[in-house]
Amino acid sequence: MIRVGIADSGIDGAARAHVVAVADFLPGRPTGTAATDAHDRHGHGSAVAAIIAATAGVALLSARIYGDTLRTDATAAAAAIDWLTAQGARLINLSFGTTEDRQALREACARAVARRILVVAAAPARGRRVFPAGYPGVVRATGDARCAPGEISWLAAPHADFGGCVRWGFGKAAGASAGCAQVTAALAACLARSPDADNDAVLADLRAGAAYRGLECRARG
Repeated sequence: MIRVGIADSGIDGAARAHVVAVADFLPGRPTGTAATDAHDRHGHGSAVAAIIAATAGVALLSARIYGDTLRTDATAAAAAIDWLTAQGARLINLSFGTTEDRQALREACARAVARRILVVAAAPARGRRVFPAGYPGVVRATGDARCAPGEISWLAAPHADFGGCVRWGFGKAAGASAGCAQVTAALAACLARSPDADNDAVLADLRAGAAYRGLECRARG
């Protein structure tokens, strides 16, 4: 099983059956504490997890960075990434972004990338660079309205590397968040086929299987 870490609002619903470890990293509380409950108060993390679990055989690691509100801070997110790294994640999904470059978040992503982890972060379809998608070695993923469920686009664009379906119907993950989750799922599927492949080979596999290449062109066999 491919271990996929998700830093988000928690995981409820059917995807919870795939969860093998849970911890809370909520702003203003001690980090890395055992989750006090299994409830996802917003549905965002559950929707992201459902997309990932629907398309690949995975074991999910849930790092909850959102509590009562969909607000967190760089220190909490960085601690979550470090925990997911320590838990043996091969992939980390970060379906969020901020316009401000934060040292703690940048360094946590760098540590994960250095450990051969594929870190996938959401990037807007248009607009300014966001983080953690803007950090070196992070796979930048967005939503692509051309993609059906299970399809990936290889954008190779200034704002994003890959795009994924935004029409999953799994609740509150949409746009770049849903696209990011779809790209993570597709990478997990590539790893399931070739578990010993290095990151360059996995990304090459994903590019080769893309339904679309560039911002407008349909891939040709």
